[in-house]
Amino acid sequence: MRIARLEAENARLRADKVKVETERDILRKAAKHFAGETNW
Repeated sequence: MRIARLEAENARLRADKVKVETERDILRKAAKHFAGETNW
């Protein structure tokens, strides 16, 4: 049962990673928009 629990946690963490990366990209685009074009 421990492996199943770890696999479920791994899937949740992967989903969280995608969400965080998407939010980061949105914030990066917003920062570029409001600050003018930067070389990020």
